[in-house]
Amino acid sequence: MRLELKLVESPFVMEVKNESGIVMKMDAAEKIGGQNKGMRPMEVLASSLAGCMSVDVLLILQKQRQEVLFYEVTIDANRKDAVPSSFETIQLVFTFNKEVDLNKALAAVKLSHEKYCSVSASLSPNITIRTEVRHQL
Repeated sequence: MRLELKLVESPFVMEVKNESGIVMKMDAAEKIGGQNKGMRPMEVLASSLAGCMSVDVLLILQKQRQEVLFYEVTIDANRKDAVPSSFETIQLVFTFNKEVDLNKALAAVKLSHEKYCSVSASLSPNITIRTEVRHQL
């Protein structure tokens, strides 16, 4: 994997481009001079966890012939009030259409988190990661 990060606007607006040419913007917090023109690096990290697990979960459910018509993950992350301000907890709520078997969904989420997700495996074990599955209201 090769990525390129470039400063595109001072003081902190950056673009990250992957080998396929896909671009994502990042920026710093406004309290230190950021301009709210991109996601913060820690937002990208929490999103990466949800995205990585989602690929696993959707693939597992597809193999189990579960028809996923609605899928959403809500991410609530809390950081330490220290330097560095690392994550303390990340809560992921996986929401599915009512036709999806929640027991299968829960098993898929657990398998992803504990076995398959590379992002999950790369995070510090000091971070408490909680998951929940539910049906769409």
